[in-house]
Amino acid sequence: MNFDLSDDAKTLKEAARKFLDARAGPAVARRAMDSTASHDAELWAAILEQGWPAARVPEAYGGLGLGADEACVLAEEIGRSLAPVPLLSTMQVIEALLLAGSDAQQAQWLPKLASGEAIGALAWGEGDAKSLAANPAMQLHNGTVSGSKSPVADGQAATLAVVTIATADGPAMALASLDGVQIEPQETLDLVRKSARLSFAETPAEPLGTAADWLKLTERLAVLAAFEALGTAEAVRDMTVTYAKDRVAFGQRIGRYQGVKHKLADMYIKAELARAHALHGCWAWQADASELSQAAAAARVASLDALKLAAEESLQLHGGIGFTWEHDCQFYYRRNRQIAAALGSRAHWADRLVRALEQRNRAAA
Repeated sequence: MNFDLSDDAKTLKEAARKFLDARAGPAVARRAMDSTASHDAELWAAILEQGWPAARVPEAYGGLGLGADEACVLAEEIGRSLAPVPLLSTMQVIEALLLAGSDAQQAQWLPKLASGEAIGALAWGEGDAKSLAANPAMQLHNGTVSGSKSPVADGQAATLAVVTIATADGPAMALASLDGVQIEPQETLDLVRKSARLSFAETPAEPLGTAADWLKLTERLAVLAAFEALGTAEAVRDMTVTYAKDRVAFGQRIGRYQGVKHKLADMYIKAELARAHALHGCWAWQADASELSQAAAAARVASLDALKLAAEESLQLHGGIGFTWEHDCQFYYRRNRQIAAALGSRAHWADRLVRALEQRNRAAA
């Protein structure tokens, strides 16, 4: 089987990288960090002109009808550029609607999400929740939801949320407009991608699929997050390699020292291993293959490991300057922590990987 990206996806990746190299990056991330705005409105408007939120939306709803591989390359380039825009959150909500939305829900919301009239957010966390499989406190009762979700990435900018609710079968989803919902800025370690606390008080909401649909959605989103992590890991590695080639210590550029070379090589190897898993996950998502549960969990675990190594080693190799507020190392380290917490912990996904492998082995026995 060929797990490589399609030619169309590769073309989109090149175009997205060129676009974001010119309009995003650490300097734009720093401006967003210092701003009280929910996101970079100018950059978001330019991205809407590119049609990226519409990538996965069917043509019947004003979208481009593209596949999973195009969504994945956009996630990778957003991760690489640190772009302070709610694209990935909006794509998560679009994917939830594509997977579990009724015809009426899709007709109402997909055109708005594709055009930017609506901005989406995924609200599953409640305090220090680390498992996507645990039933939340929030319930859907008489067509309304009450309670709070936090932290919600891009929650300050969002107008529509997919919220998790408790059911007898485990967590499921509900769709809620954020009109009238109390939205409070919530500071997290990532100061570029702004988060919020969403407080619902008998807010109208509609059921969105089943508990099985939520489980399947998390697999797709794990693949998407894996590509985001890969893009971030590549960016921090490139920055560190450049620094190692320029920084002189004891009369030599530090990139000539064997210990530094080994660390950079480890960063590359981890990322390439993670990329193989991510490509497998992208293929399984696109093909709706039964092995998606295994591939998605492996992609999530491997990408988190690759990004963690890259972000932490970058700080070490930059030395004292890497720990300063003025240096850009902090953006990648902070984003590493945000990605690691955004979709359930590494332990949660490692457990899902083990269970998927056990199920595969039982079926093969």
